[in-house]
Amino acid sequence: MDIEYRINQPVSVDQFIDLLHRSTLGERRPVSDRGCIQGMIDNSNLMVTAWHSANLVGVARSMTDFHYACYLSDLAICRAYQRMGIGRRLQAITQEQLGPRCKLILIAAPAADTYYENLGFARNPRCWVLDRESQIRE
Repeated sequence: MDIEYRINQPVSVDQFIDLLHRSTLGERRPVSDRGCIQGMIDNSNLMVTAWHSANLVGVARSMTDFHYACYLSDLAICRAYQRMGIGRRLQAITQEQLGPRCKLILIAAPAADTYYENLGFARNPRCWVLDRESQIRE
């Protein structure tokens, strides 16, 4: 299968939402909030995409300083294209864009633990999350 990988190729809200629905990530992203999705796209500074013809079949969406830390916020692969190495390639291309000291950081769904471990990621128990409804305590 001929998959083309692109760096920072513009992606529309509709394309991104459609891919999220066709992947396992749609259930954990605000796909009904187009404004939020647009903000997610607009404020990412590294997006690597996979295309089969004109169809978006995969995305690795990140925020990074390119020198110390890169947060890979979304890795979405269309279900019909999973287990073909597309996710692995998207992450490798993402890493290639980063400086030599830059770490690739992500939060994985529990079902994906073995996937990331097999790719060489190390588990880090020190992640903390503050939901928007919660307030910083004084």
